[in-house]
Amino acid sequence: MKGETSGLSRRQILRRAGGFTAAALTGSLVLTQAGTATAAVAVSKRFDLTDPSDEWHREILLGETRILQSFGFDNTNKHLYTAQLVQADRMLPGETRAYTGTERSTNGDLCVTRLDWGGNIIGRMYLKGFGHGVSIGVEPSGNSAYLWTETDSVPDGTNTGFGTKVARFKFANGAVLQPDSAQVTRFTPAPGSTNNTVAVDPVNNRLVHRHRINGAFRYSLYDLAAFKTGTFTPLATIDQPAVLTGPTFQGYTSLGQYLYTLDGTAYTYTQDGTRTSEANSYVTSIDWNTGLVHERRLTKAGESLFYREPEGLAIQIPDPAAPSAARLHIGLGSEESLTQTDKKASFYYKDLLV
Repeated sequence: MKGETSGLSRRQILRRAGGFTAAALTGSLVLTQAGTATAAVAVSKRFDLTDPSDEWHREILLGETRILQSFGFDNTNKHLYTAQLVQADRMLPGETRAYTGTERSTNGDLCVTRLDWGGNIIGRMYLKGFGHGVSIGVEPSGNSAYLWTETDSVPDGTNTGFGTKVARFKFANGAVLQPDSAQVTRFTPAPGSTNNTVAVDPVNNRLVHRHRINGAFRYSLYDLAAFKTGTFTPLATIDQPAVLTGPTFQGYTSLGQYLYTLDGTAYTYTQDGTRTSEANSYVTSIDWNTGLVHERRLTKAGESLFYREPEGLAIQIPDPAAPSAARLHIGLGSEESLTQTDKKASFYYKDLLV
């Protein structure tokens, strides 16, 4: 089922009016005071956020029973990677007791599940002490992928662990990693920052680093290859727009000239199962060159889900030979009822570039 008003005829007319091409950096980086954008990112097409969302998968099971936190696509091998906090009472190799869900959240213990594009689980691994999993990036490599996540988790004032550094490691089915594991490469692009997370632009091979420093959230855009060498010279840096200060932040991604964010909260219910809230999930596009909001739209994708919580954004390229056919995916966590609370994941996408 489609969660938003149908508009297929308009989409068919406009969707392929022009292709999206990978944009090269042009001009030079101009350094300015904090509070302004610093960028020279080439002009590109953007997703039309009024475009109705199409369903890709509805309510599939992941590796844990807890809510989806974020996800990313391996567009080369057609794999989907999801991140969740480890569920209560899950005992991992080397552990001497079971931990509660609260303890897992405080420590920042994550489960990463690999699925094929049919929604079938084909592997999972665990990350102890990494963070909350607000966003992950995927870098294809051979028939597998390197994953980018937060790491070196530190609890905040609510005893929720968030990363203070950035990690890169290869997915390994069944592995249990810690921040200092030999398989993990750690980066510190913003010393002293908290709430570090990352996302990958798969068309332009760029990495986005979101972090909090001096009480404010910032985003920096990097060339992925340069970042891997430890060269932290951003192509663009912007402050988080004020419109995102109040809502519950739920994820982000980037394609070309635009950063995309997701915010909102889950439906609420009375004890008898009566829903007492409406969809309040917004997708926002932000220009890397100016730091200004270009478009902000309510999305009702998956509106008919019983429990519906927005959880992550990612870029899918169904055909790697045709990057103009990019999709902006919205992740949603859900549960079947007040008594059947094991969380499932749904994915909807927009694909109209203008």
